[in-house]
This record gives sequence, structure tokens and C-alpha cells, in this order.
Amino acid sequence: MLIFERQEALIDHLKQISDSKATIGFVPTMGALHEGHLSLIKNSLKENSITIVSIFVNPTQFNNSEDLEKYPKNLESDLKKLKSVSDTIHIYAPNIDDIYEGKIISKPFNFDGLENLMEGKFRPGHFDGVGTIVMRLFEIVKPTNAYFGEKDFQQLQIIKKLVINENLPINIVSCPIFRENNGLAMSSRNERLMPNERHSAAIIYKTLLDVKSKFNSESISEIKSWVDQVFENQIDLKLDYFEIADEATLMSSEEKTPSKKYRAFIAVFVNNIRLIDTISLN
Repeated sequence: MLIFERQEALIDHLKQISDSKATIGFVPTMGALHEGHLSLIKNSLKENSITIVSIFVNPTQFNNSEDLEKYPKNLESDLKKLKSVSDTIHIYAPNIDDIYEGKIISKPFNFDGLENLMEGKFRPGHFDGVGTIVMRLFEIVKPTNAYFGEKDFQQLQIIKKLVINENLPINIVSCPIFRENNGLAMSSRNERLMPNERHSAAIIYKTLLDVKSKFNSESISEIKSWVDQVFENQIDLKLDYFEIADEATLMSSEEKTPSKKYRAFIAVFVNNIRLIDTISLN
């Protein structure tokens, strides 16, 4: 298992790979690895000659300094988990200066409006930060395939748009959500939950399952009202937003069109810890 802390060392190493048919699989992470991350890495290992995993907590995608400060970080634990999967993984674990070279700022991006919806609406500047770090990592790693989980479905769509807009020769591979035994979508932020909070947070996925079952028989406005009522009755949970949107455009929908695919999106605060989830509806 090779660990690179400087981009120059990783780039030089990749240049030494002479096989023109070699494919590079890339899994960008912010560490605090869980089974969801490991599932992406296993997919990459199956499908590529080389798998690179980055571990970097990107400051420019946080619009809440407290969230950044409290984001779980444990490189030693992450490396043990990676070694348990394969000892052939290449790891890029840079410091901030190696990525941002003294200028910790985001570049502005235009994702055709995708960046202004849902997460973008509630977290101003978030997707400029995502675009900045993903573009930077793509420039360094130059992957053949890059793997992202569907929990961050809006981010997934934005990265696909980034690849199109920048004309990058990279295949974006979307992978299913991994869930805990109670249905809670696996997230690095789950590490911050107390046992009672983790138990309470199971209502998030249960609500999405109920929304899916209601979707064919109830109107979108009826479903939204019902979701509001569900979370009004929760003590530790506060609904940040709930949307039913066109899966392709992510535009919020008020009426159903038979030819379109729809997806429910939800963001919930469990006390001060913000969790997101999503589910396909049809």
C-alpha cells in the first residue's frame, strides 16, 4: 500500500506506469471511512488496474466553521480499513497547502443551475467548493473512472455536469447507498451521533420508504404536508428541507408527469448534526 502526501510524488509515480492499457480508478473521500466508502473502493479494485483513494477534508465546501472543526478525522484508522480491503491501494493524503498552495478559496462554477437547488440553496458556496476540490483532484490523478455514492445525489449530478462542461475524459460511476442496520444512510457524520440520536435518526429512512409507498396514490403536496407533520413530532430532529424533484434536472416538482423519474431528497438536523438522504420514487 503506497501513501503519497505530495502531489508531485503521486504524479511522478503515475508517470512511471508504462502500460498504456492501465486504467486508474479513483475514490475521493474526506476520510472517516465507513462501509459505504469501502464499497466504492471494492468496485474500483474490480474494474481498474490501479485504485487511488484520496483522504482530504476540503475546507472550501464547508459553509459552517463548526462543522469543519468537528468533522471526524483519523488517518490511522482509515489506513487500517483500507489495508483490510487491499494492500494494493494507492493513497493520496495531502495537506491543505499541497492542494491550495496558500490560497484557500473556491473557484466559481456554473452547473446550469444545479448548484442553486436544495443543498446549494441551504449551503451557499458549497458546490463551488466541491467543484474546486474535485477538479483539482482530477487534474492530479487523471482517473479513467471515478466513483461516487448516490447518497450525495445532487453532488453526483453536479460532478457529471463538471465532467461535461470541462470536457474531461473521465467516466463517473454512481454506486448505491450503503445503510446501517436501522436504515440510516452511512455517513462520516454518523460518528458524531450519540446512541440515542442514531436510534432517532432511523426515522429519516423510514420516512423516505413511506414517501415511496405513498407516491403513486397521493399528490406531492399531500406527501410534503405529511412529511412536515412527521418531523414536527420529533424531539431531537429538525427538518431542514424535503423535496420531490425531477431526477434529471433536480427541479422541485409539484405535479407528476408519467414520463419522468422522480426522487425524494431530505436533510435533517439531529440536534446540531446535519444528515441527508435520498430515494428513487418510480
